[in-house]
Amino acid sequence: MSQPTVVVTGAAGFIGARFVESCNRRRIPVVSVDDPEFFASRPEHRGLDFGDVVAPADIAGWLGSAVPPRGIVHLGACTDTTELDVDYLNRVNLEASQVLWNYGAAHDVPLVYASSAATYGGGELGYDDDPAKFGELRPLNPYGDSKLQFDVWALERHAAGDHPPAWSGFKFFNVYGFGERHKGRMASVVLQAFDQIRASGSVKLFRSHRDGIADGEQKRDFIHVDDVVDVLWFALEKPIESGVFNLGTGRARTFLDLVRAVFAALDVPEDVVFIDTPEDIRERYQYFTEATMDRLRAQGYSKPFTSLEDGVRAYVGRLLEAAQS
Repeated sequence: MSQPTVVVTGAAGFIGARFVESCNRRRIPVVSVDDPEFFASRPEHRGLDFGDVVAPADIAGWLGSAVPPRGIVHLGACTDTTELDVDYLNRVNLEASQVLWNYGAAHDVPLVYASSAATYGGGELGYDDDPAKFGELRPLNPYGDSKLQFDVWALERHAAGDHPPAWSGFKFFNVYGFGERHKGRMASVVLQAFDQIRASGSVKLFRSHRDGIADGEQKRDFIHVDDVVDVLWFALEKPIESGVFNLGTGRARTFLDLVRAVFAALDVPEDVVFIDTPEDIRERYQYFTEATMDRLRAQGYSKPFTSLEDGVRAYVGRLLEAAQS
């Protein structure tokens, strides 16, 4: 008897493709939901077995005619933090997620989905994933707002008793790792630094426009994509019964730390050039993010997260291998 499938939305995206890669290693069949053109046009996904490919517009019909999968890992979304079309974001990030939730509730299929640290806005209220505080959050952009709307909606549906048998959402912090080149300007600073160093020997970073924070000392909670994939499997297999959780390392690091790790991995002398943060994003720019991880740890996830230096070294190594192939 064949194993039941896992449905992965956003399968041709950065984290989605890495999750599919993990399914391939586990010999678990997948159904990959994304724009069919993306699977062939992104070289970093070469060699992955995406199984049956379904366009996002067709997923509701496919689910209605197929044997229920063992789980849905919902990573498909518009992740552009500069997108201002609210109707589009509601359709792609909110309504599409509600369709999958309702299917899981009706057919007893577990759901794991991607939220975002963008829901925390500027961080004035901290980065505590206590759901009692979600109503106070004020995202800085429509993308973050669309993600927060679904988190709140999911918690409301759970309270009403209308939910999948097990479900969990994860507020991803700054994820980096192999397979993100197609994201262009939304790719991690690791990839941007890698490309800049290889091209010119130097890296450009935004200077600080805030008193008390030196240039390059802006901090983020950087998490390697392999750690993200591992947590998603933990949530699916344990399973985590319900809830929305942070997913970072719990330790903020500076952008200078990050680019220094890239210079070290490439064995190139450090050369950092600071430039003004563009005015169109300056007021919405976050100077600090750090996930509180107590609630996920309380669920039983005890593995240590990859250090920034080790994660960057592994990522750069894979980028160099890809450049030679």
